Amino acid sequence: MSLQETLNWRAATKNYNGKIIEDEKLEQILEAIRLAPSSSGLQPFKVLIINNKVLREKLQPISCGQDQIIKASHLLIFAVWDEYTAERVDSFFEFSNQVRNLPDSTTDEYRLNLLEKLDQQTKEQHFANTSKQAYIALGFGLLAAADLRIDATPLEGFDNEAVDQLLNLPEQGLKSTVMMALGYKDEETDWWGKLERVRRSKEELFIELN
Repeated sequence: MSLQETLNWRAATKNYNGKIIEDEKLEQILEAIRLAPSSSGLQPFKVLIINNKVLREKLQPISCGQDQIIKASHLLIFAVWDEYTAERVDSFFEFSNQVRNLPDSTTDEYRLNLLEKLDQQTKEQHFANTSKQAYIALGFGLLAAADLRIDATPLEGFDNEAVDQLLNLPEQGLKSTVMMALGYKDEETDWWGKLERVRRSKEELFIELN
């Protein structure tokens, strides 16, 4: 399938049939998320793979009762850094230099400039930025799922603070920002997928400046 055909195939799934995704396909989706770009390459988030049925039953009522939480094959929760710290940034550059077999001095100027800029921002601004990085990775995951003909749903509409407490995220310096359900749609009850796709026209959406 071409990229255009894959994009046209994809739609947010409203109801799943409970069938479990093949391990190799799940791994490909997770790898796409791992390979997604992020600002300065920091990847300031973790992805929680929620398989525990009891835990998902606890998540559903604090997620607006969304059925995908329970019925999807897999549930991913993107939990982002609550702030950029010198320790987190330094640790990444140390790791990056080791992988590339570079002396730490190679990236010192860039790293110190980055830390200076981050130090001028609030924790709220940090969280806004880390959330953006997670959404980029989410997009890569959605596209990879569609390419494999795995149904997926990006999920917001949940009580972030309640989810954070349930998963003990504050203790890890993390905050939930978005979820992603994966699986196979229930062809009979997934009413959303039967509707015509609605997107604005190119003329309305794009503004070309010459």
